Amino acid sequence: MSGGLERVAPRDPAEVVAEREAIQANLLELDGSFVKQMLEGAALTGQTRQRWTTAAASLAALWETYLAYSAVVDRIAALGTGGRRPSKRELAELTGLLTGGCVQLPDATARGARKDLASTGRPAVTLATAVGAMRRSFAQVTEVTSAVEAVWAAVGPPLDAAEAELASSRPLAAGLGSETEAAFRDAEAGLDALRSASNADPLALMQDGRVDTTAADALQAQVAELGRRIAELGRLRSQARSRIDSLEAAAGAARADRQDALAACQRATALVTVALASPPEVAEPRLAGLSALAAGAQWGRLRAELDRCEAELATSRAQTQELRRLAAAAVARRDELRGLLGAYKAKAARLGASEDVAVSGRYDQARDLLWSAPCDLGAAEAAVSGYQQAILATERRR
Repeated sequence: MSGGLERVAPRDPAEVVAEREAIQANLLELDGSFVKQMLEGAALTGQTRQRWTTAAASLAALWETYLAYSAVVDRIAALGTGGRRPSKRELAELTGLLTGGCVQLPDATARGARKDLASTGRPAVTLATAVGAMRRSFAQVTEVTSAVEAVWAAVGPPLDAAEAELASSRPLAAGLGSETEAAFRDAEAGLDALRSASNADPLALMQDGRVDTTAADALQAQVAELGRRIAELGRLRSQARSRIDSLEAAAGAARADRQDALAACQRATALVTVALASPPEVAEPRLAGLSALAAGAQWGRLRAELDRCEAELATSRAQTQELRRLAAAAVARRDELRGLLGAYKAKAARLGASEDVAVSGRYDQARDLLWSAPCDLGAAEAAVSGYQQAILATERRR
């Protein structure tokens, strides 16, 4: 945008006209820019209002200067770019316009104030001086518009993302309970406040040349988390009845598991001497209370209660299954020792050691322990190991 205002003063009429066209293009681009139009139509506050008031005055003066400057350029074009040789008088006029004071700059100090009738205002300046003055005014205006554009470009995406999230969550939020609805309203109010603040005083967010997006980013994160929570509660609302029914079925299965585990433990303790705790009592869910929470649309509390009940049932079922496994393992160990004892007896027979009194005595001791009820597993393991060692000793002697 600034290219047409940064060229050096031209040296011939064609360059003067070309420069004027570049300046005009840049001014029209600035005048029609979205940021400039928004600033003109917005109810600005704070430092943005102060800086834009100054910049707008500079822009008005810039246009006044340009109109005066452009009128001179039109005359230069008429004298020097028509394809004919100017007369001596015209050449003198053209030279004066190209090199002398010919552009009347606006007098900002006299605007709106009393002025002497005979006053001629400020002295006319050269084309180069007029272009320099326009360049400075242009830079002052674009400094403000560029800063505002940078702020809006930085805070716009997080605010737009928050707005889109709220729009998608709005149909689900209704009926999810007063707490969720209040959080949704707070998020909407926060978005409106940040949007209004960034529109009214965007330059308040520009700190040391960088845009502060902390508030916008925090709001986006807050709204995203709220959207996730609303989605979860919406799913719960549609699945509440099935989850309560599933919880009731799980409680029934947990009771059945407990009875099976209790029977397995009783059978195991009748067969072997093993210390087994009783299966934990089933944490019975308060189904009526859960249904009441669903009927009252207290989805947050219902979710917490369902999660707690499901976790407690899962824990008790896991403990019950572990007890049943320990009971089965104890009986299986007794059966394993019985198998080992039979295998060792067969080996003793192959070695001809079955009639050895020491060996056969150890066998009888182990067999008595293994076929007693309840079987003392510790003593039985030691007896089977002793029988094995006796057979190995006999094998070494032979």
